[in-house]
Amino acid sequence: MATSRSAEIDALVAELAASLAPPQRTAFEAAARAALAAVGCSGCGAAYRVLAPLQRGYWDPPPDDRQANLGARHSRASKLVQAEPIGAPDPREGARDRRRLRAV
Repeated sequence: MATSRSAEIDALVAELAASLAPPQRTAFEAAARAALAAVGCSGCGAAYRVLAPLQRGYWDPPPDDRQANLGARHSRASKLVQAEPIGAPDPREGARDRRRLRAV
């Protein structure tokens, strides 16, 4: 039974470390092993309660490029706005211009 618990805890440590950058991953795994040894966790749930706050300390969120654009809220380009229209022009398009100079 002890081997299955340690395997579950090892899997938990690996899962929590997977989202970290490689230098932070090794530091987190060492700190996690030390924290689990100091606490003496009885199971996977107790290990998670110990490791979750520890993992947040090693995780650096990626930079948010949208914060640099303080103007418009729509920061991504749209194909619908930038691309040419698809298909033939509408026959009603420009009707006012064609009738403006028509002789009566």
